[in-house]
Amino acid sequence: MKTLAIETSCDETAVAILEDDRVLASEIASQIDLHRAYGGVVPEVASRNHLVKMRPVLLKALAAANTDLTEIDTFAATAGPGLAGALLIGNTTAKALALAHHKPFIAVNHLEGHLLSPFMGHPDGIRPCVALVVSGGHTLLIHLRAFGDYHLCGKTRDDAAGEAFDKVAKMLGLPYPGGPEIDRLAKEGNPDAYDFPRSMLKRPDHDFSFSGLKTAVLYTIDGLDIALAEARADLCASFQEAVIDVLTRKTIRLAQSLGERCLAISGGVSCNNRLRQAFVDRAAAASPPLEVLIAPPALTTDNAAMIAYVAWQKAQRGQHSPLESDVDPNLRLATG
Repeated sequence: MKTLAIETSCDETAVAILEDDRVLASEIASQIDLHRAYGGVVPEVASRNHLVKMRPVLLKALAAANTDLTEIDTFAATAGPGLAGALLIGNTTAKALALAHHKPFIAVNHLEGHLLSPFMGHPDGIRPCVALVVSGGHTLLIHLRAFGDYHLCGKTRDDAAGEAFDKVAKMLGLPYPGGPEIDRLAKEGNPDAYDFPRSMLKRPDHDFSFSGLKTAVLYTIDGLDIALAEARADLCASFQEAVIDVLTRKTIRLAQSLGERCLAISGGVSCNNRLRQAFVDRAAAASPPLEVLIAPPALTTDNAAMIAYVAWQKAQRGQHSPLESDVDPNLRLATG
């Protein structure tokens, strides 16, 4: 079965083609350079650029997969969450292709794409685990019991982890997007240089809060007696370690309380090198040791391959979507 999926939830125009769960093509046109001047994503600019990039990215994916639209069995697109205007571009394109070729259409939750991305290509397929979805807009702890059976155990009460990375990077005068810049500078810094707070670690629930950490960084910057440029590496390393400490400890604690032996880590922040290594090391040191599945870097940021993978899972179960289905910028993945 060949699945073609389109992802336009934010500022990446992405098209992927899968044959069953094997990726034949995954093409992405990034808009980072367009939005960098504004310090963040401008919705109207994102939507207009999707219109410009959609056709060339689609053609590039078809060429890379050495296939034709007539060979596609299912068309899919992200239905939410995301920017309404951006979502409509990809969603409408996929529906038009499905209608024109008399094939089914499948609407996919962007967060479900992230959630299941660590299982792509895995010989054991999707299996029960504790999943952390950590990105610019979301920080979620989910008990994944089976495909489509997701229980929300914890979420951020304010800033998402990725959002905190971007805001702290802006405080430090680093370019957008801030996450990769902090990751880069942190390698040169001392993670123990500043004792930043680990919020909500002593609470019995599984929620997160990063606003206090962000404020602590701001006050630290204001109180520096040395040039900010000289302290950046240590500030980045200390801030990053505080975020990672909370994410790893809460995720592992939830897995132990549920009796799960597997962790699945996904989302844009999971591309962070220190976070990936910390999860591997701390899961191995847990009692009992935990297996860690982390999406490969190409599948951590927004991409259409993860959307196609979810669509393929749905297609096997006959879970098609009506063409009149709408996008939902606030679409939820799971309930607590």
